[in-house]
Parts: sequence; C-alpha cells; structure tokens
Amino acid sequence: MNLRGLPKHGAEDAQRYSKYRWWMGLTLGDVLDRFADVFPQKEAVVDDKGRLTGAEVRDRANRLAVSLIRLGIEKGDCVLLQLPNWSEYVIAYFAMQKIGAIPVILISGYRQLEVSHLGQLTEAKAWIVPDVYRKMDYLSFIDEVRHQNPQLKHVISVRAQKAGKPFTASLESLMEPKLSSSDFGLLEKRRPEPTDVAHVLPSGGTTGLPKGIPRTHNDYISNVEFIHKAWEMHPGDIALIIVPVGHNLALLNVVGSFLFGFKLVLADSTRPSDICSLIQTEKVTYMPTVPSLVRRLTELPELGNYDLGSLKKISAGGEPSTPDLIREVYKKLSCTYINEFGMSEGLLCRTSLRDDIEAICNTVGKPCCPYEDVRIIDGKGNPLPPNRDGELAAKGPGIFAGYLKNPEENKKTFTSDGFFRTGDQARIDEHGYLKITGRIKDIIIRGGENISPGQVEDLLCAHPGIADAAVIGMPDKEVGERVCAYVRLAAGMKLSPEEIKSFMEAKGASKLLIPERFEFVDTLPMTEAGKHDKKVLRKDIKQKLGIE
Repeated sequence: MNLRGLPKHGAEDAQRYSKYRWWMGLTLGDVLDRFADVFPQKEAVVDDKGRLTGAEVRDRANRLAVSLIRLGIEKGDCVLLQLPNWSEYVIAYFAMQKIGAIPVILISGYRQLEVSHLGQLTEAKAWIVPDVYRKMDYLSFIDEVRHQNPQLKHVISVRAQKAGKPFTASLESLMEPKLSSSDFGLLEKRRPEPTDVAHVLPSGGTTGLPKGIPRTHNDYISNVEFIHKAWEMHPGDIALIIVPVGHNLALLNVVGSFLFGFKLVLADSTRPSDICSLIQTEKVTYMPTVPSLVRRLTELPELGNYDLGSLKKISAGGEPSTPDLIREVYKKLSCTYINEFGMSEGLLCRTSLRDDIEAICNTVGKPCCPYEDVRIIDGKGNPLPPNRDGELAAKGPGIFAGYLKNPEENKKTFTSDGFFRTGDQARIDEHGYLKITGRIKDIIIRGGENISPGQVEDLLCAHPGIADAAVIGMPDKEVGERVCAYVRLAAGMKLSPEEIKSFMEAKGASKLLIPERFEFVDTLPMTEAGKHDKKVLRKDIKQKLGIE
C-alpha cells in the first residue's frame, strides 16, 4: 500500500501513549501467540464446521502466513478479506497479522461496486472470498472486480465447490504444507511493528463510496483492551458472535477472545431459534449484537422452551436501544443489558454492569478507555459545559489517525488540536454519562449497518430516467430504519420501483443500498441553501406511515 496517503498519530501523542502503556506495544500476531502459549488445548473457536484449540488456530494461521509469503504477499500489502462467520476468517485474519500483510475487512454483502472501490483504494494484491454464500454469487462479479483492479494478482477461494478459475488458489490448499524451522524464521523476520497498520475497515460514510479506516496494532489493541475490561470479560466467558465478522463490532470480539482468553462461538445464522439453541448448547455467557436482533430474540414465541440460564450479559450497539427493549431483556432473559455506542474510527462507550436501569435505558454510559479525552464541542471546536448539546469529539490512544488517502476529509474531520469529530450530536451530564441526541452527519442506520444516503442518491441519479432523488431513513420497529427514496422522474419518463432496483443491481449495488420504499414526486422540497430539505421529507414519511 502506498504509505504517502497514510495518516499517522502525532509524535507527542504517540510518545505519551507508549510511555504510559496505553499502547501495549504488541502486534495482533503476538496476541494470537500469547493465547496459544497459555491455552494451547483450550477451545478457541467454534463454528458450523467444528472446534479449534488455541494451538490449532495458531498452526493453521502460521501455515497460511508462510503460503501467502510464497504467493508474493509482502509486508504492507493489502488483502481483501470477505468471509462470513466461519473459522477461516479468524485464521486468515491472524495469518496476515503474523507477516505484516493488511486485511481489508469487507462485509459479505458487498458486491462489485464496493469491492472494486476498496480494492483500488488500498491497492489490494489478493482477495479471500467464497464462490457462493447464501444468495450472494461472488463468481458472478469476480472477473469484473479483477478487471477494475489489475493489481489484484490472487483470488483465494474458501469452501468452494470447485477449484480453478476464476480462483488462483484455495485457502484449504494454502493451509496444507507443514512448517520447517526455516519457515518459523521467516515468520519472525516478517513480524510487523506495533505502529504499523493492522487492518483497514470501510466507513459507513455520509457521502459517496466507503472511506478507508486504517487501524494500527497499537490503537486497535487499545480499543480491544479497554472495552473488554469494561465488559469484565475473562477466560471463563463464552462469547456468541451473531453479527457478521465483517463488522468492527464482531472484530473487536474476535481479537478480544485471544487477548482475554475466552471462547469464541461463530454463528452462521441469525434465526432466533438457532441463536437460542447455541446459547443452550455452548453455555454462552456473553453476546455482543445489535438491538434489532435482540428484539427478534425477545419476541420468539417459544423462548421459554430453551435453557438460557448461562447468558449473563448482552451488549448492543450500532443503533439506538429503546427503553422498552432493554426492560424486555431483563424481564425475559434475566441478564444484564450493556447499552453501547461505538465506531470503527475508535471511540467506544458503554454502560457498566453496575449501572442502574435508568442509566442503561437513557444513556450509552461512559468512554471505555479512561485515558481518552471525550468532549462535546460547538461549531468552532470549543468545548461545551455539561448538559449542552453539541458535536461529540474524541482524542486518545484508541482513536484512529485519519482516513486513508483522503486529506480533504481528514481536514474536515479533525479539529485543529487533533480531536476527531464523530458527526454525532450528543450531551454529557455532570456525572460523565453520554447521551446521543441526534446526528450532524446525514446517515441511515439499518439493523446496525451504516448506509450513505449520498451514495444511494448518486446511484439513483445515474439512471437517465431520474432527474433528482433524495434519500432518507424511514422509522422501522424491526431494524431501526429502512431506506426510502423520494424520486423526481425526468420529463415524460415512467419507471417502476422494480425497474429502478434492477438498474441499481446491474450497477453492482449491494442489497443495503437499494431502497425499500420509493415515493415518486413532482418536486422535492429545498432548503434556503439549495439542498434537499430532508426534515420535510422525514416528516412526510412519518405521516404516511402513521407515526406521530
């Protein structure tokens, strides 16, 4: 990856974080090695195919790491990692960490539009991907992605039915060769520095295609350390991951399981009955998830048929948790609800296991890392006193240094004194509890997924029959918000929602970007500044939905 576009933490800040050990000075490969050294025979990862001990995860990761070197993957090269909740994701992720290669974490629902963009942005040299997963046929667009990314030399299959084109290798074959003593020396030689980039996450940006969020070993391990201390995780815990591993919410726990020694259960289903069965069978103690999945669980009619007594804590973020949902969890599941707020850029906040129900229902708690400076600022970047609404901003050892190859966005996103502007409207009370009160950035959150209205609008307006479009989130009890598009057609044109959806699919848009409701209008309301007046549109859709 071209390091010219890579932001770095300020020298004084980095020195302070290291001095006080807020940065541990480890790499993510070190984290795996420590787990395997301390817990070689302990079950580390469980998925739909079987169970792996700490020693087995390390052995497979080391074998894959050496094979990647032999394929020509160099230190600093990016590799697109697009897998569902399978143990192969964990192995591939840590294999790259051992040799200084950089995973670019993609959700399984990304199609050629996002994959091609992120491949170009990161100059990725390889792509690890299934042939087919559920309704996603990756084979249908692999050639297009490669055409758009001539630097993409390897496409590595996982659990594919057939070997050969368009794949250049399979993950299974790359894990086969046994390691020699010289191979271990090669791994040691390729060990990255803790200040190097560990992985790149896509942003749920407000405009255009996803931005790249580079995280270093130091700043990401800081995130993982403090959030798991706040959750009070320990080696006796068993965590069930039902959110996709392509999300930062899941990745925090993948890394956390190896840093804190607890078992990881990867679920390849979000059906409430399957979740309950896994909790019962695996004696799950902890489940990080999103509120929409928690709601489906509490509404399961046969919930009482399962023994869920092992479950002690649920954490939920990615979208707001309503007080009625939180109270239902205490009533039906008899476990602690952790209300949290976080982002891939690094800020993580959550309620405590000892907070009272009012704090859990009405706030997202306090910052997990006590060494981060979290404040509310006005439009000029000045800090505001308690109980005043403003923009949430943060600086500290777990906050990223800036977006990849995007100096203009970084200039807007960081204050002159280095605070990251989150784009969220919030307030902090006199006791330090944080409440999210709105959004400054325009974004739709559907079931924990961040969707850029601007990106959807660009896709819609690329259709020759559409003159203008404005996209908003419409309230939905099940997933929080759904995508609604107000569309003004070109003169004399007639289009159905199905025709527009087909056009967007042909453009390579993922399912998330395709609106679930269309409103065809003759004119779109505009603000005095000449922008779409989305406040008027949100009010209109609420009236149409019968929401007060």
